[in-house]
Amino acid sequence: MKYSIKRKIIQFCFFGITNANLPGFINGTIYTGSLKHICVPGLNCYSCPGALGSCPLGSLQAVLGSYKFNFSFYIIGILLAFGVVFGRFICAFLCPFGLIQELIHKIPSPKIMMHKMLSYVKYVVLVVFVIAIPLLIVDFMGMGKPAFCQYICPSGTLLGGIPLLLTNPGLRDALGWLFTLKTVILVLVVVGSVFIYRFFCKLLCPLGAMYALFNRFSLYQLQVDKSRCVNCVACAKSCKMGVDPSKNPDALECIRCGDCVAACPVGALKSGFGFRLSKKTAEAEPAHECTSCNGCK
Repeated sequence: MKYSIKRKIIQFCFFGITNANLPGFINGTIYTGSLKHICVPGLNCYSCPGALGSCPLGSLQAVLGSYKFNFSFYIIGILLAFGVVFGRFICAFLCPFGLIQELIHKIPSPKIMMHKMLSYVKYVVLVVFVIAIPLLIVDFMGMGKPAFCQYICPSGTLLGGIPLLLTNPGLRDALGWLFTLKTVILVLVVVGSVFIYRFFCKLLCPLGAMYALFNRFSLYQLQVDKSRCVNCVACAKSCKMGVDPSKNPDALECIRCGDCVAACPVGALKSGFGFRLSKKTAEAEPAHECTSCNGCK
């Protein structure tokens, strides 16, 4: 079985497991059981009728914006744990909205690469909308706004807002400018995802920005055996995130999808838990240049 198919199976299975409250889609209700206290690793809106767990970003903003702010060791700890163990592996395998973007990208159209400088926008979103606004801008009760969830998150609009509106006429009567704004953002993300692979992940996702900071240190690693690499650039050509794994396997934009590992004709790339190439092997010069083996085609 191809590696890409195995990854899709994991993505669909995790999507199904974390959104298994199927009666919620019929009744237009949100699951509020004990599992809701557990944060899932990917972007999966608390308000989605099918969601069994909580989105880590929503939980973090709720804590930061509370009128009696206390440092939450659980929320911060769970985010650190996810990052230290997985890094951006979560983006490729465990994020429901990442799967949705990949499916949208399969729509036939010209495919383009986003300028690399735009990938830093999501770090601004993380600092401003996820951390600063909930902490600094408060109402008369001292409550901060969950700004990212309230004003931006397209996952919340698609998986939470729209299903609830379809099943609750009363909510439709209360629609205002805020839902219009979020719908416009969702439409832009959907259109962008048709042409640009994982458009939201690259441009706006603060959760991906957070996990990216752990890529170099996470237990799940992508590494290059320089002694075997033939500089055929097959890995760089296969990467839809615009990374050259042979030069920078710890790149912030690498989501550990494994496409480069599958594309390497000489097995110079490896990914997984609990392994480290020796420093001497990892930094060795390539054994030889490309010999036109056509493995990169």
